[in-house]
Formats: sequence, structure tokens, C-alpha cells
Amino acid sequence: MEAEITSQAVGLSSTDFSIIKLFVRADIIVKSVILILIAASIYSWAIIFDKYKLFKKINKSSDEFEDKFWKSKSAETFYNSLPANIEDPMAKIFKNSMQSVMKTRSKSNLNERLGGALQSNIEKQMNIIEKNYTFLATVGSTAPFIGLFGTVWGIMNSFQSIAISRNTSLAIVAPGIAEALFATALGLLAAIPAVVAYNKFSNDSKKYFQKLENFSKRFISII
Repeated sequence: MEAEITSQAVGLSSTDFSIIKLFVRADIIVKSVILILIAASIYSWAIIFDKYKLFKKINKSSDEFEDKFWKSKSAETFYNSLPANIEDPMAKIFKNSMQSVMKTRSKSNLNERLGGALQSNIEKQMNIIEKNYTFLATVGSTAPFIGLFGTVWGIMNSFQSIAISRNTSLAIVAPGIAEALFATALGLLAAIPAVVAYNKFSNDSKKYFQKLENFSKRFISII
């Protein structure tokens, strides 16, 4: 540790503050922080693109399903015409709920049984849709603090460099401070998109859940 700080203090005449050089000069703790934040940011963006495509897809497919459903002659006829493999959540909810109800031929408490099946299947589909929301929320809330930890560690190294070299020149502390600020910047870079995406997709989920609830209520009302 002391050897690293000493070498940092001695060889700081370099004015190269590129991202790669900042990473190479950083000690193992700051490097670990940087790598964690980069990995979290990459995975967050992967989730963001995946959820964006998902909502675009299911909003369109559910609208098409509803249109076909309300134009059909009966729920049972429409159920029998559904393909074996369907991806739309609303279609899956309808199909699975109809399967549950049709297993018992009893007509008693039909609305109650159908309502329970619909609600259970809605919760199941929403759990699938909202998968990885926790990761986005976690990155949004913790990434700035992880970056701040890297910042504090980098500044500590800078002060130790001053103590070892007995030189208060800015050239001694600048690289350590630059590394520290780089960690903070990465923390914010990971957190901001994650928070924005989490809020947007949470709102999209509420709207889609309401769409499923409305379909469920209208479906039960015609049975």
C-alpha cells in the first residue's frame, strides 16, 4: 500500500488524465469500485433496452388481442381458437383463467372462480413483467454511495502522497483527486439512468396493470 502511494507521489509528473490512465494509476480498491460501477451500468442499460422493447411489444399485442376478443362470438369459441404458444400477457391470462374454470364443469360460483383465476394470473404476469426492477432501484440508490466510497479512498491516497513526499504541489494530489472524482462520476452515470428508467417502467407497469384489470372486470361482467 505504502509502495503504491510512494510510486504515485514520485511519478506524478505525467499530465495524462485520460480515462484509461486514471484507471491504470488507481489502486486496487478504486479499480474495484470502478469495475463494479461499470458492470452495474452495463447491466442496467441491458435491462432498460429489454423493458423498453417489452412494453412496446405487449402494449401493441394486448390491444390486438382485446380487439379480436370483443369481436368474437363467445369466450369459449375464442379460447378454442387460440394458438398453443402465445406470448401476450393478456392472452395468457385469459387462456390460463379459462383453463382453470373449464376444469370444473360446475356452473355454481362461476364469477367468483373466474375472478380468482384472473386475479391470480394477472399477478403472475405482472411479476414476470416487473422482473429486474429491484436491480434498477438498487443501482439507482447505491451507485452514488459506491462512487463516493471510491472518491473518499482516492482522496485519502492523495493526502498520504503528500505526507510521504512532503510536497504540497498540486501535481502530487491531482491524480488521486482525479481518480476519486472519476469514481463519483461513474456512480452518477450508473445511478441517474437507473432511477429514470425505474420510475418510467414503474409507471408503465401501473398503466398495463390497469389495462389488465379493466379487461378482467369487463370479461367477468359478460359471463
